[in-house]
Amino acid sequence: MNDRRLGSTGTHVSEVGLGTWNIGGDWGDVADETGRDVVRAAIDAGIDFVDTADVYGDGRSERHIGHVLDERDAHDDVFVATKAGRRLDPHEADRYDDDRLSTFVDRSREYLREETLDLLQLHCPPTAAYYQPSTFEALERLREEGKIAHAGVSVEKVEEGLKAIEYDVVETVQLIFNPFRQRPRESFFEQARKNDVGVIVRVPYASGLLTGALERDQTFAEDDHRNFNREGEAFDVGETFAGVPYETGHDAVEALEPHVPETLSLAELTLRWILDHDAVSTVIPGTTSPDHVRGNAAASELPPLSNQVHGAVRDVYEEYVFEHVHHRW
Repeated sequence: MNDRRLGSTGTHVSEVGLGTWNIGGDWGDVADETGRDVVRAAIDAGIDFVDTADVYGDGRSERHIGHVLDERDAHDDVFVATKAGRRLDPHEADRYDDDRLSTFVDRSREYLREETLDLLQLHCPPTAAYYQPSTFEALERLREEGKIAHAGVSVEKVEEGLKAIEYDVVETVQLIFNPFRQRPRESFFEQARKNDVGVIVRVPYASGLLTGALERDQTFAEDDHRNFNREGEAFDVGETFAGVPYETGHDAVEALEPHVPETLSLAELTLRWILDHDAVSTVIPGTTSPDHVRGNAAASELPPLSNQVHGAVRDVYEEYVFEHVHHRW
């Protein structure tokens, strides 16, 4: 497993991390022990960056992580990033204050069994919150109190990321970036580099579309966001299939498949494509399968893709996906 520097945190983390939304909630029923096995498999595979949030199963994924880190005595070996703020009213940006955030942080500290959280990220706050210095002053106070070591943001839009990095307290930005969501590399990556900001990539597989494992007539569980958030009914539609209409996503996958090298799967190409961008600090695929965790980790050792493959990925994006996502996120 190769590592990369996580911006101004100065910490080096595995370039393939673990996202834990899947083992917390909104992806169908996942047994507790299955969720813990996923975390165990990640540690065994050399993954030392784990991302979670207080709303994933209302703290369920945090509890799984805390349990395994205790079990393995690995709190000092694994860098855990969590998130807070999603439980606030998204229409009230002024509610992102240190009192409310501190309450969320205290519960995460308890569930993760950490005195100081390695990284706290604001969880996709409303755009207005980025234009209120008080939002980021709250993060500074939490850091001064020793409740968090580092602070960052998880964003929906490139513009939100660009605004967030104007604040010195922001050391990382988490966003969606994959062959179906390419806009971040146009301007954000360069600004992140100039500001020494770590870039955490989520939703690499576009909710499974870019694994090639989904069928056009696929059905999803009632409590799976790929069922109940197709049109953004529950939260930003960009989080589900990266905002690409489901049928269009399949058309794009079919156009991409002939360009996948014989030695790779579509999933491997996807992770390698992301890692071929030096601005990326770590990518955090999520899964409910320990075998998939091991496969994801192995992408770190794959050679870079050829210019020809990169060109094909760009062509497919421009022909099938661009009009649906590029102007929105």
